Amino acid sequence: MNERRQKSYSIRVDAAELARSRQHPTHQANGDEERYAGARYFMSFTKGLIHNPTTGLLQDPKDFVAFRRAIDDGFIDPFTDRVRHGAKYKVVNGNIVEEENPNFLDGFRQWEAPTAGVVFELEGPDAQAVTMPPAPPLLDSSGNTNLELIFEMAEVYELAILRDCPFNDFEKGAKNENLKASIARLNKLGYLQNQNGRPRKVNQKRNRPRQKGKLDVQTVFRGSSPGVEVGPYLSQFLLIGNKAVNGEDGVTTGKIAYGVLEINQKVPIATPGTDYMTDFAKYVEVQRGIAQARESYVPGRRFISTPRDLATYVHYDALYEAYLNACLILLGMGTPFDPGFDHLSGGGVAATDPKTRRHANGFALYGGPHILTLVTEVATRALKAVRFQKFNNHIRLRPEALAARVELVRRKNSGEIEENLIPKALSQYFQGFLDKLESNGNGDLATSTLGNISAIAEGSYLLPMAFPEGSPMHPAYGAGHATVAGACVTILKAFFDTSAVLVKDSSNEYRFKRMEEGDKLVAFRANDDGSALVESPIDNISEALTLEGELNKLAANISIGRNMGGVHYFTDYYDSVRMGEEIAIGILEEQALTYPTDPFVFSVPTFDGDIVRIGRR
Repeated sequence: MNERRQKSYSIRVDAAELARSRQHPTHQANGDEERYAGARYFMSFTKGLIHNPTTGLLQDPKDFVAFRRAIDDGFIDPFTDRVRHGAKYKVVNGNIVEEENPNFLDGFRQWEAPTAGVVFELEGPDAQAVTMPPAPPLLDSSGNTNLELIFEMAEVYELAILRDCPFNDFEKGAKNENLKASIARLNKLGYLQNQNGRPRKVNQKRNRPRQKGKLDVQTVFRGSSPGVEVGPYLSQFLLIGNKAVNGEDGVTTGKIAYGVLEINQKVPIATPGTDYMTDFAKYVEVQRGIAQARESYVPGRRFISTPRDLATYVHYDALYEAYLNACLILLGMGTPFDPGFDHLSGGGVAATDPKTRRHANGFALYGGPHILTLVTEVATRALKAVRFQKFNNHIRLRPEALAARVELVRRKNSGEIEENLIPKALSQYFQGFLDKLESNGNGDLATSTLGNISAIAEGSYLLPMAFPEGSPMHPAYGAGHATVAGACVTILKAFFDTSAVLVKDSSNEYRFKRMEEGDKLVAFRANDDGSALVESPIDNISEALTLEGELNKLAANISIGRNMGGVHYFTDYYDSVRMGEEIAIGILEEQALTYPTDPFVFSVPTFDGDIVRIGRR
């Protein structure tokens, strides 16, 4: 193995300029440790514990201590033996008593995999070997309310406001006034003028995030990786299919060939305009971990057309589902593999010319079964690693709880709740959110972010949720969907030729391939009611949909789709996809050690625009 290890290599070229932008403020308090300790307390995940019905805050801090000790123990049983579940207890006149409602007792939600992060792996990095920078703290290094955190909470609020806005309006030339108003409110916040954390805009010429600027319809809620800002908001891999074995057209009908079966890209339609957890009593019930009924639906299915549709997709997906689908689409289209090993795979450019076509190919090695296995295999590694970050490291509260802190301050300011019931520190810390988000309209509260939220949240500043149960029963940071996205998409980018573009070729076949004479650049969008796909020609080569861009876009769509449901922040997407990428690269490096014969190279474009090369000489 040592000899093989010496023959294996992994190098990174075009070193990322993002190193500076990922230097995030930490919780250092310039000596004011007590204040920062309090800030961290209000930013911790407590869902499933006993909550006060009036404030929605944790009733007894000892429960949180027991919860953390159970996490540290790393066994399942302590979560039952030592931690009081909020569905089994309630608060009456300030006292904790046993719950007698059988519906609450029988239908409580379990914490999801809190021990998964302490296991070890036989392939790829261990769950504890990869990490993430701190999430944006409540207070910045100067002790002021953190502008990055305000901005990403504003993004979640705005996505709730826009949940039924057509995705076709998220493109240049669109005239949706509600979307334009949301963008104007975001641009009025201070973070975009001094982005000292995660960037929101991509410089197309250099594929590097800008540190200053304004969002527009082509860049808002898009993510920050090369290609995500090009063309339609949705990745083509969430819409199109491929040709079936009997020749049936699946590309334009959204049917993906899965052997001789098919996968339909159309999704159930969650009832438009129906949001959840906008009543404070219901919010507290959900925070106690009490199970809820499923969201309501209208008859039929359609192509993903709105943020609510995408939120529905990521509510029930099989986690690696979108990337398995993308892999099936690409294999079905005969998409070329990375030129560094296409002569080994039998599916690349070399195979199209009789002079270079080998007599043997790489079906089980470098071929379809190899990538299909790896693109799903990395998912479990990603999930375990992100569980270590969620539970053992960051234990960050969900956006629904952060919004409830803001709502508490609003209720205190309006006299709806007695001031002495709310911790003074909470009022102090979250007043900044109120001030910023109540003043980013056109000079009056009604046009601000919180004014618009109040209009759909029964007069409160609670976050309207796409799911009745709100967030899952685990902390926000990192994001499971985003970490899996980063890992799975990295495998796809390693195997396929990412310079390929989507075309209609001279035989009228839709393919991702290198552009040739007779090829026509195309893109697909859902029509207005989501019943069909519409093919659009692309005249400008700079607007071509590259495979790299559409895979980066797929990772961003799935990750930010969770933000559209209200359960994650932008940071959860941004840092998690990069950790997932690191996991996949680690697995590919170890795979390289086990291939002792033919030399090969994987060229992996990263989410930061660099190239990682992995191979064996």
